[in-house]
Amino acid sequence: MVSNRIIASLCSLAGACLLMAALALHTVADISLISVSPAVLGQIEDRFGRGAKRRIERWQKLVFDLQGESPDKQLAKVNGFFNRIRYQRDHKHWNQEDYWATPIEFLSTNGGDCEDYAIAKYFTLRALGIPDEHLRLTYVNATEIGEAHMVLSYYGDSRVNPQVLDNLKPWIQKASERGDLQPVFSFNGGGLWNSRERGNGRLVGGSDMLDDWSNLLSRLPPEYLQFESQQVELAAAGAG
Repeated sequence: MVSNRIIASLCSLAGACLLMAALALHTVADISLISVSPAVLGQIEDRFGRGAKRRIERWQKLVFDLQGESPDKQLAKVNGFFNRIRYQRDHKHWNQEDYWATPIEFLSTNGGDCEDYAIAKYFTLRALGIPDEHLRLTYVNATEIGEAHMVLSYYGDSRVNPQVLDNLKPWIQKASERGDLQPVFSFNGGGLWNSRERGNGRLVGGSDMLDDWSNLLSRLPPEYLQFESQQVELAAAGAG
C-alpha cells in the first residue's frame, strides 16, 4: 500500500510538484520526447528503489525507440510495456477508494488499476504523436469480471470500430471482437462522449466534467497542458 505520506512525497520536490518536474515535455517542436531529469530519477530511486528508476528509464527508451514507427507498432509496444505492471486495487495500493495515477506514479510504485493502465498508455501514445482525436479513455462494463472497467480505444481510420488496449488482455483487439465490454462513456483531452452505443457516441460536454480527470491534469506539467490546449485550438480551426 502506498501511504498518504508517500503520495505527498511524490508531489513534492524542492517545493514543486514532482510529477510536474518529472514528466517535463520539451518544446512544441520536440514535444514527442519525454524527459525525466537525473535529479528526479535520483529522487525516485531513493524513495522507491532501483527498480522504479529502471522502469522510468525503460519508459523513456521506449518512447525514443518508437519515434517514427507505424501506429500499429506503437500501440502494440506501449500496450505490452504497461501491461507488465502489476494490478493493484486503489484501496490497497493508494489507500483511497479511487485514484487516477499519472504515468510517473504508476511506474514508480509498480502498481495500479485499470484506469492507471489506460491513462499511462494514453499519455505515452500522445507523446509519440498520436492525435488526441484518435484516442479515447473508455469506461465499460466488463461482463467477464462483472465490474466497471476502463480501456484505451484507438480509432485511427475507423470511427466506429476502434482497437482496444486492455490490461486484461495481452493482445489488442477490435471493439467488435470484445463482446464482453459494454461501453458506457469515453473521453479524451477534447471532450466527453456518451458511448452506450458502440462507435463514436454522442458528445455531451468537456472532459473537465470528470473530477478525477481534472485532478489528474492538475498534477501534470504546464508544458504538457499548454501543448494540449494548442492542439485543441488547431483541431477546431481545421474543422471550421
